[in-house]
Amino acid sequence: MASLGERIYRIAPIWAQHLLVTSYGLAWNRLRFGGDFERIAAGYLQRESFSSEQWQAYVETELRRVLTLAFDRVPFYRRHWQGIVTRDQLTRFTVSDMESLPPTEKRALRDHPHDFLLGGKLNKQHRIHHTSGSTGSPIATFWLPDERRHSMAVREMRSCRFAGVSYEMPRATFSGRIVEPDPNSKGPYYRFNLVERQVYFSAFHLSPASAAQYVEALWRHKIVWLTGYSNSIYQLAQMALDLNIRTPALKAVITTSEKLTDGMRSIIETAFRTRVYEEYGTVENVFYVCENEHGQKLVNPDYGLLEIVDDNFAHVPTGMYGEVLATGLQRASQPLIRYRVGDIAAFSAEITQCGRAMPVLKEVEGRVEDTVYAPDGRRMVRFHGIFTDQPHVREGQIVQERLDLIRVRIVPKAGFSAEDEADVVRRIQQRLTEDVQVRVEVVEQIERTARGKFKAVVSRLSREELQQVANSSTKDPA
Repeated sequence: MASLGERIYRIAPIWAQHLLVTSYGLAWNRLRFGGDFERIAAGYLQRESFSSEQWQAYVETELRRVLTLAFDRVPFYRRHWQGIVTRDQLTRFTVSDMESLPPTEKRALRDHPHDFLLGGKLNKQHRIHHTSGSTGSPIATFWLPDERRHSMAVREMRSCRFAGVSYEMPRATFSGRIVEPDPNSKGPYYRFNLVERQVYFSAFHLSPASAAQYVEALWRHKIVWLTGYSNSIYQLAQMALDLNIRTPALKAVITTSEKLTDGMRSIIETAFRTRVYEEYGTVENVFYVCENEHGQKLVNPDYGLLEIVDDNFAHVPTGMYGEVLATGLQRASQPLIRYRVGDIAAFSAEITQCGRAMPVLKEVEGRVEDTVYAPDGRRMVRFHGIFTDQPHVREGQIVQERLDLIRVRIVPKAGFSAEDEADVVRRIQQRLTEDVQVRVEVVEQIERTARGKFKAVVSRLSREELQQVANSSTKDPA
């Protein structure tokens, strides 16, 4: 259910929503960039010059710290490792020894998140954050202030610095928050965080008819760089090119959350006359990968250990694709060890062109979800928030049958009711307008692919409907 603050925001006039976003931005700025942020950031900058030997020593020291902490104080791992490993063995662990530990399933974290906390209890400073539910079911993660600052410091000192930008510069963001509560709004489709000079775009109102307003906001607020959902940024870029909308030349675009294809990268770079840098990670923040100045995907060893494994969870040779397992090194209050991310990837044998002795990721497969279209031409790929705070939903999948028909397949938990079903319908129509019919289908399970994954979003539009959407994207809304 929505919090009191969210309910107030929904009914507030636009000018008040700008003030509320700014107030929220002030609190988050202090949380993320206050305290020991400068010291933490300096550490990431200093470690960037590590040699391969220094990186190995650092990672294994931090790994042993996290493993022994989990063994001593985390209920899940005390059970999970019983009879498999001793504490004394963990104090001598190397990266190669990780193969002896069983993986951690997402379902375990989703169903019992408190079992992963130190002592099995929340700290009074913990803040809860949900994953986007790209696997069909959001997961609750808990964060201490310094853990937030680590998350921002690695991005500021690596990804942003490589791209020549900073969180101190005006930026625009596409993410899953509903910044414009009215699904039938005529605009504006953003709210402004004055503290960080941040334009917060709605990812749910973007269409050929609204694209010009999005671009106008970039001009009005003198935005320097753009970040957020890859697909939303790509769609805006494509619409701007199709409709001949004059866009500002940005210093950089940093994409997150969704896989960026070569075609998407080309369109974005053409539309905004800039370089695109891709980030790869998870909301659980168990690892972090970002592009350097030469477009190589650098794994950040000081943020998390990344393993690529076969079906038996043993390490595969460099260059071979396998499943991604991750062990976080910077969020020790809810440690995740050999966590099954759900993606397929491969390490590269190439040496970094920038001279940093950091591992290079060759490519990531998966996480390309189908785009969903509304009858009026707006389009989206992520349904952040549909299944968040739905206590009676275990998993969910969005299936677009027609332009005006969405089918939602839900694996329920005990207590799922007509009220829960109505809430799912309301959330989808809030994002795609009431012109879209929504049918909820309760199922026992959602089919997986050959790799053990399922697509959270599936499109079954006909060629004719896709052509209709393509035609609408080239029409001038004026």
